[in-house]
Amino acid sequence: MKQRVLILCTGNSARSQMAEGWLRQLAGEQMDVESAGTAPSQVNPLAIQVMAERAIDISHHRSKHLNEFLAQSFDYVITVCDQAAEQCPVFPGKAIRIHWSIPDPAAAQGTHEERLAAFRQVRDDLERQLRSWVENLTTSGEA
Repeated sequence: MKQRVLILCTGNSARSQMAEGWLRQLAGEQMDVESAGTAPSQVNPLAIQVMAERAIDISHHRSKHLNEFLAQSFDYVITVCDQAAEQCPVFPGKAIRIHWSIPDPAAAQGTHEERLAAFRQVRDDLERQLRSWVENLTTSGEA
């Protein structure tokens, strides 16, 4: 049976969207992955761009409110920002909550290239974090 994972942040525009894209690629058919936000907006074009640099297409993603998922059961609920961790409701079932404090690349200031660099840094940090998490699940027999 597939593990179900929900990734949360505030706007569901960058961090959680990139994490969803990465986890779908890394976990393949082992997991059903969704993302949502406590105050969703729209998927950030820079998030789409930097993920495309790694051949992961998130251009079809949409920002979703976490309320869409409240009645669903998840094995893991991963928060990738501190505000979402504080506002995360209790989900039914056995959901294991995991929190990773990831800086918001959308808050980066500066030139276009400096902002892109912030998105690339977060993309790469998420890849390392998720790759390690999936490997640990696989070696522990949980995935």
